[in-house]
Amino acid sequence: MANPIIESFLVTAEEMQRIESRMFAAGMPVPALMEKVSGRIVQWFMRRFLSPDQGRASTTDRARRKIGILAGPGHNGGDALVIARELHHWGFDIRVYQPFSRCKPLSEQQANYAKSLGILFVESAEDFADCDAVIDGWFGLGLTRPITGDRAADIHTINQQSHQQSHQQSRPVFSIDLPSGIHTDTGEIMGVAIKATHTACLGLWKRAFMQESALDYFGHSELIPFDIPLADITAVLGETPTVQRLTPTAALSYLPLNRSLTAHKYKAGHLLLVAGSRQYAGAALLSGLAATASGVGMLTLAVPESIRLALLPQLPGALLVGCDETSEGAIAHLPHSLDLTKYDAVALGPGLTQSSPDLLSYVLAAACPVLLDADGLNLLARSNPIQRLQARSAPTVLTPHAGEFKRLFPDFHSSNNQPGDLAQQAAKASSATILLKGPRSAIATPPTDLSTYLWFNPDSTPALARGGSGDILTGLMGGLMATAHQTQKNDNDQTQTQTQSNPDALTAAVLSAVWWHSQAALYASDQRTLLGVDPLHLAKSLNPALQTLLRD
Repeated sequence: MANPIIESFLVTAEEMQRIESRMFAAGMPVPALMEKVSGRIVQWFMRRFLSPDQGRASTTDRARRKIGILAGPGHNGGDALVIARELHHWGFDIRVYQPFSRCKPLSEQQANYAKSLGILFVESAEDFADCDAVIDGWFGLGLTRPITGDRAADIHTINQQSHQQSHQQSRPVFSIDLPSGIHTDTGEIMGVAIKATHTACLGLWKRAFMQESALDYFGHSELIPFDIPLADITAVLGETPTVQRLTPTAALSYLPLNRSLTAHKYKAGHLLLVAGSRQYAGAALLSGLAATASGVGMLTLAVPESIRLALLPQLPGALLVGCDETSEGAIAHLPHSLDLTKYDAVALGPGLTQSSPDLLSYVLAAACPVLLDADGLNLLARSNPIQRLQARSAPTVLTPHAGEFKRLFPDFHSSNNQPGDLAQQAAKASSATILLKGPRSAIATPPTDLSTYLWFNPDSTPALARGGSGDILTGLMGGLMATAHQTQKNDNDQTQTQTQSNPDALTAAVLSAVWWHSQAALYASDQRTLLGVDPLHLAKSLNPALQTLLRD
C-alpha cells in the first residue's frame, strides 16, 4: 500500500526515467532494483490470481496452473523473467515467450538463468492457448513507436485467447507497469495493445492512467511502490508539482468536517442556486438535495413559480423563491428582492433552458464566486465566453463535459485531445477554474505564481452516465463553495498562497466535491449495482458514502 503522498504524484516517461537515474547515480544497483520490484509484483500477482485457499495449495496443485510470461527486450522484460523464475520456484508451470533477437544485457542474463533452471521458452503466442494466466512484460515505460508486424499479431492472439476461455470466463492478464502498446504519457494505443485485467503501475503513477483512451486496457490498476526517496521525486517534479492525482486523504482534508462549537447557519455559507424549469423540474430538486447534503448553512433556491410548491415538501430546509416565467415555463428573471451581495456563492444552470440570457449577465455581475453548469454554460458559449470571464473580479468555476467544452472553447486543441491539456488551456485563457468532466475528470486552476495547477480524479464509475448526475455535482459543489467562501471571510488572518498540495479554499471545495460525488456513485453501485444508481439515490447516498469512508 503506497502512502498518500506517493499516490498523489503523476509522472511522464521522461520524468520517471530521470527519477530512476538519480537513484542509480546514488548507488542503487540496477539488478538489485529489478529483484526488489519483481518480488513485489510476484506478491501482487499471488494476491490477485490465487484465492486464499489456492495460496495454501501444495506445490503439486500449483504445478497444474500454467502461467504464460511475455518477456520484452528491455528492463520490463527483465522484471518479467525474474517473476517467471520466482513463480517457477513456487511450483507453477511457466512458459516464456521472448521473440526478440536483441535484448538489454541484464534481460539477456535473466533469460539465460531462467533457461538453466529448465523454464520452458516457447516459440509462439499460440503456445499460451491453455495457460491459466498471462503476465505481460513486453513494452512498459517509454514506448514511442507503434507495434506492428509479428508482435502486433501476437498481441491480437493473446487478447483473443484471453476472451475465449471455456465456461465463458476470461483468462486474467497481468501487465507490468503498463499494458504493452500504451503510450506512457498520452494513453494512446500504439497500433495495438494488450488488454489487461490487472495492471501493476511501478513506483509512481504514470499520466496514461488518467487518459480516457487507455482505460479499457488497464483493468484493475494498482500502484506497486518500491521505496523511491521523496528527495529524488521532488528534485525532478519540484516541491509542489503542478500535476497530481486527487487522493482520498487530500479530498477528505479539504472538506469542512470540523466546525467551531459557536458556529451558526450564517457562518456556514449561503448558496443561491438558480435552477429548473417546468420541463426540467427534477434538475432543481436534485441540485437542491445535493446542496443540502453538502452541509451549507443556508440554501436559497430560485425556481419558476409553477414548480415551487411541488419542491417545497422535498426541500423543507431551503428558502424557495418563485420567479416569473417565460411562456415555456423557464425563469424569465430573478426577483428584484434577491440581493446578490447576501450570498457566498451563486450556482446557475441545472434544468434552466436557454430562454433567458439576461440571467447569466445578472449572475456574472455578482461579487462572490459563481458556478456555471449545464445551461449556464450553454448561455455563456453564445457570446465571448473568455472575454466575459476575464471581466469578472470574483472567481468563476465552469463544469463542462466534452461537448460543452467544445462549444465554450472551440479553438482549443491538444495532442490526442487530452483533457488535462485542454482544461489548463481554458483556465489560463479565461481566468476561471475548469472542471472538464469525464471518466477521469480534470480540474485546472487559473495561473498562480506563473503556474496553472492540474488535478485528476482517479476514481469514478460509469454509474454516473445518466441524466441528473451532473445536477447533483452542481448542488454539492455550490454548497461547498459557499461554505469555503464564508470560511475565508471569517478568517481575516488567512494569507496562504495556493499550491498544488495546499490549494486555496475555493479550489479545495471544487476538488472535494468532485471526489465526494464519484465516491457516492461507487458506494451506491455497490449497494444497488451499476444499473441501480438513479440520480435520486445518488443524492441520498452522498452522506452515507462519506460516513463509510470516514469510518473505514
